[in-house]
Amino acid sequence: MIRQGDRKSLAKAITIVENELPGSEKMMMEIQQKDIPIIGFTGPPGAGKSTLINALLRKIVSEKKKAAVVAVDPTSPFNFGSLLGDRLRMSEHFTSEQIFIRSIATRGSLGGLSEKIIEICDLLKSSDFDYIFVETVGVGQSEVEVTGLADTTVVILVPESGDDVQALKSGIMEIADIFVVNKSDREGALTLVNNLKMIMSQKPTGWQVPVLNTVSITGEGIDALFEQIILHRKSTSFNEKKSYLFAEKAYRLICRKKMGGIDRVEIRQMIEKEMTEGGFNLYRFIKKFSS
Repeated sequence: MIRQGDRKSLAKAITIVENELPGSEKMMMEIQQKDIPIIGFTGPPGAGKSTLINALLRKIVSEKKKAAVVAVDPTSPFNFGSLLGDRLRMSEHFTSEQIFIRSIATRGSLGGLSEKIIEICDLLKSSDFDYIFVETVGVGQSEVEVTGLADTTVVILVPESGDDVQALKSGIMEIADIFVVNKSDREGALTLVNNLKMIMSQKPTGWQVPVLNTVSITGEGIDALFEQIILHRKSTSFNEKKSYLFAEKAYRLICRKKMGGIDRVEIRQMIEKEMTEGGFNLYRFIKKFSS
């Protein structure tokens, strides 16, 4: 049913996998994936990632294509709740049969993505979509993990992002297949674009990373961005990344298997108990889990 585009079956399957309900592992081993590109959108908070994706969805709907969106929202480190605010920013597409939107929480994952993002994307790749968009929460340097998931990584900046050289040092800039300077009608946008183009021109071979201007609210630059996403898919860089992506996904899934049975809430309760007893030492505490 999922392969034929049944959205209710897809939503149910995602819930089963996300919550590790009975049958989730068997289901993942039996799915048949299609060659659907995953496009990751990353960048600092306030860069306009949701609005940009929203504008791309309008174009996809107008071209009679189908897209899935996985919007990852931050989870509170205290109560593990999540606002899931991206549902509000993309609300115009909720009733569209061409668009499937799923908001998920990071559940304490530090890299801007949910622990179950790999399985969720693989389920989406077994359906009838033309594109899969993944929006990360925008958390800083650790957000580079999106490059281990997405076939194409779009890094979104705004003129207020600050000095581009400093941004390069953060590590986020090095993962880009496409740069987008959003809100480019603001002061400082042209300078940021020119500086990024100069830096990217120093790349000797391979895919030449484009630097694009967009104003997502008005739709300016959206056609050019969509064109570059398609061009990157046709490039040799796109195919060369496949084995790297599988290796990264395999590594994360193996790590999670090894960590099975270790519950964050339970760890916190154990720590609180030991702290009341006095003389708590973090390294003696974690030794219990390494044997």
